[in-house]
This record gives sequence, structure tokens and C-alpha cells, in this order.
Amino acid sequence: MVGIALKGLDGLLEIAGGATLLLISRATLLQVAAFVSGSGSPDTPHGAIGAWLLHATASLSTGTERFASTYLLVHGVIKVGLVAGLWRGLRAAYPIALLLLTAFIGYQCYRLFRFHSPALAVFTAIDIVIVLLIWHEWRSVTLRRA
Repeated sequence: MVGIALKGLDGLLEIAGGATLLLISRATLLQVAAFVSGSGSPDTPHGAIGAWLLHATASLSTGTERFASTYLLVHGVIKVGLVAGLWRGLRAAYPIALLLLTAFIGYQCYRLFRFHSPALAVFTAIDIVIVLLIWHEWRSVTLRRA
């Protein structure tokens, strides 16, 4: 159940991130990245993470920004919906969750091979762990009811 709760939290964070990307301007996004990195301006980042964050933000194309926001919103809504079904004990939610998350993992792997994103690699690894946890939970629920 901890894995399912983490997936729900992850889904809520994805919805918030997708909405944020969709609603704020590129200039505001760059200012936020500069603030988060500890830099007063985009020209003086502090540390490797700050430099990476500023570079990633500055190099986002409009198409990539829209894709990321749409992807995060859809992925987050699906996760939250699946978590709600899993929490309510709907047995059909387990295979649906496994199917949809495995499909997302497949798409994320495709994107990884094309664009080599460290962040996407981390998200994909997290999704793989969550799929394994959901599968384990589904087996436990099925064995208890049998």
C-alpha cells in the first residue's frame, strides 16, 4: 500500500507540474529556475544542479514544453485515477494499472533511446518499481481472496 500511496503522490505532483508548465510563461519559468538554483540571474548558476536546471529550462522549445505539460497532466490524472481504484479495492484496477503503467514505461523507454534524458531515466526507474509493487500487491490480494 505504501507504493500505491507514493504513486498517488507522484500523480498529484505530475498534475501540479504539468499545470505549472502549461500556465506560466517562459520568462517566469526561467526566473523560477534561477531562484531555485540559488542564482540571482540565469548567467551565474551555483553548482552543477543549478547549471543543469538553468540550461534545461533555457533550452526548452515551445513544442517540448507543451508536450511535457500535456504528458505530465495525462500521466498524473491516470495515476491518481488508478490509485483511487486501488484504494477502493477494485480488483480490476490492478491489471488496468499494470497495463497502463507498463505502456507508459514502454513509451518512456522509447523517448530515452531517442533523447537520453537523465530525469526521464529516473522517472522510468520509479515507474518500474511501482509496477513491481502493484503486481506484488495484486498477487497478495488475489491470494488472500482465494
